[in-house]
Amino acid sequence: MTERSAVILGPDGKGMPRTPALPRRRRAMGLAGGWGQTPYDAADITGPHMEAWNPLLWSPDVELNVYRDRIVSRIRDLVRNDGWASGTITRVLDNAIGGSFRAISKPDYRALRVKTGLSFDAVWADEWGRAIDSHWRGFAEDENQYCDVGRRLSFTQMCWTGLRHDLVDGDSLAQVCWLPERIGEGRAEYATCFNLIDPDRLSVPQNNWDLKYCRGGVQIDEWGAPLGYHIRRAHQGDWFSAAETQEWDYIERETDWGRANMVHHFQSERAGQHRGGAGILAPVVQRLKMLIKYDGTELDAAIVNSIFGAYVESPYDQDMLADALGAGGGDGVMAYQDVRTAFHEENRVMLGGVRMPMLAPGEKINTVDAARPNSNFAAFESAVLRNVASGAGVSSMQVSNNWSDVNYSSARAAMLEAWKTMDRRRKNFAQGYASPMRTAWLEECVALYDDLPLPAGAPRGFLAKYFPRLRTPLSRCNWLGPGRGWIDPVAERKGSIMGIDAGLTTLEDEIAENSGADWEEKVDQRAVEVNRFRELGLTPPEWALSGVAAEDAAQPKEEDAK
Repeated sequence: MTERSAVILGPDGKGMPRTPALPRRRRAMGLAGGWGQTPYDAADITGPHMEAWNPLLWSPDVELNVYRDRIVSRIRDLVRNDGWASGTITRVLDNAIGGSFRAISKPDYRALRVKTGLSFDAVWADEWGRAIDSHWRGFAEDENQYCDVGRRLSFTQMCWTGLRHDLVDGDSLAQVCWLPERIGEGRAEYATCFNLIDPDRLSVPQNNWDLKYCRGGVQIDEWGAPLGYHIRRAHQGDWFSAAETQEWDYIERETDWGRANMVHHFQSERAGQHRGGAGILAPVVQRLKMLIKYDGTELDAAIVNSIFGAYVESPYDQDMLADALGAGGGDGVMAYQDVRTAFHEENRVMLGGVRMPMLAPGEKINTVDAARPNSNFAAFESAVLRNVASGAGVSSMQVSNNWSDVNYSSARAAMLEAWKTMDRRRKNFAQGYASPMRTAWLEECVALYDDLPLPAGAPRGFLAKYFPRLRTPLSRCNWLGPGRGWIDPVAERKGSIMGIDAGLTTLEDEIAENSGADWEEKVDQRAVEVNRFRELGLTPPEWALSGVAAEDAAQPKEEDAK
């Protein structure tokens, strides 16, 4: 049987010549982009710019966990020893947490009303918030610092440290502890307290590689949900607890009724990720190290130039001098040096009281150019710091602390962009770290105090009894950190006033965003100040005059009364 094949006819009716088949290798090159025919330049594997770029496609845990310790140790070294890296981390911490990180209760009374059928409303939410916030301040700001297992930090300081771990290491980790033995007169009021744990201690037992259900020390189920955490009893670098560095404790994520035992926060960058992404400086570690080396080299050069300010140049080297003088190498040089010394001692010419140096025949004076750093250094430094700022999510001015060449418009634009990232970081950290810790405390608080505000028809102990079911709406809160601040206080405060008057924003939002304070405390303080002015017979400030005038107008005058 003869194999047949189709023949394509040309315009003349004759068969067209066959195109020879491409060799298999050339066909593969065409599919791979060898001739530049790929739909995307990023898929090119044969071009001069892309052929050597073949990164591996790994899962998030394999991509990070194997190299996590090396990356973190390098970043920590930078933060310890480099001012740019340390300043970048500090700027983020001071803007996100600052010196006061406060929770303002905002219970979801609508959800509570739906879940319970009771008359939870905005009035109850306000009363509840006032009561809970006062209890929380007593716990979080306790001078004896019983909120910390080690009794070293207030809650704000614990959050500052936790976020620092998150920024540098990629993870922040805390254990929720229960220590009833600390409760007593003049001692702790609550058994709940927190233990900050260095993320380095979260690891696979016996220093093993990751397993299917244990990723970087996090025990997971078949869905990838964390079940518990393997915590090394002592840091692997702790010389004083060498035996405990090879022992691990397994701590379950939560109790049977949902109370947190461990709080693990990190910024998830990929689906299926179980450990943090090695901090915000990981993408710029190499460039920061290059800048440090360049900076050190320029400093060394400047020091050398300052030491060797000038030198004398002679037309002869040592061997030529020896031959010219017809003596041994060493004796000839010494003889020549003696001649030079004698010449300079005998030729001390003075002009107007100033000595004029007279050089030996053939000598000349040269100076060393001490212009350091190099003219290209400032541009290189600026480019690297802009790269660092972009990677860290802050403005380049915040990294360099140099605002000399920035005008109002560009400074405000940079601040607004940086504020978006800062606000997101604060809210993510609060939701993933601070709020779970506060919720664990709140469970004990509602069980300890049965006089907390309740809606009509709710029996005493109702919230404590049903807390596991009502945990989320009861625990809802806002976290106040440092305010955004102003570049032009007059113009920006006028804008805030216009926004409030137009109903586009509220006093609470404006005060929280611009100063990081609680609006109710501000209003209460204003009332105290106005009353004090009246008691002393002083004229109230302008903002209070309209209220005073309205109040006086509402009161009947003595003449009218008569």
